[in-house]
Amino acid sequence: MPGLDDVTADDFRAALSRWASGVTIVTAAGPVGMTVSAFSSLSLDPPLILVSLARAAATHDPVLAAPGFAVHILEDDQAELSHRFATAQDRFNGLDWSTGPYGAPLLHGGVARIACERHATVDGGDHTILIGRVVQVDVHAGEPLLYYCGAYRGLAPIDD
Repeated sequence: MPGLDDVTADDFRAALSRWASGVTIVTAAGPVGMTVSAFSSLSLDPPLILVSLARAAATHDPVLAAPGFAVHILEDDQAELSHRFATAQDRFNGLDWSTGPYGAPLLHGGVARIACERHATVDGGDHTILIGRVVQVDVHAGEPLLYYCGAYRGLAPIDD
């Protein structure tokens, strides 16, 4: 039987890359923001979501220090925006955005925006799990941006 130390970081990363996920950007007052693929609903009553924030990210501490944040579920034509928030230093330069609850920037576009107040944080190894209580949602028509095997993807049409 394999031992607890038999799974390497590369093996684990390869397995996780097989999980197709939506792509989000998390923003908070500052303005600060980061691309996040680890996002999930948590509870309907009360309405809670969670995001996993890499501790090594420059925006980790400012997002956690904010009283609230916004999660933007990206649309299939927003791969460049996702890349920008994953890599750029001045992520908001030239972007059109408005201020939402708790001062969180609300980016334009995307299939949904979820504004939250910080509810709790949980240690998650090299990540912090940030739990938010949903205070506002905006839903828009469109197809989501997906990430699978290290590349951005879109949904394939389904024959009815």
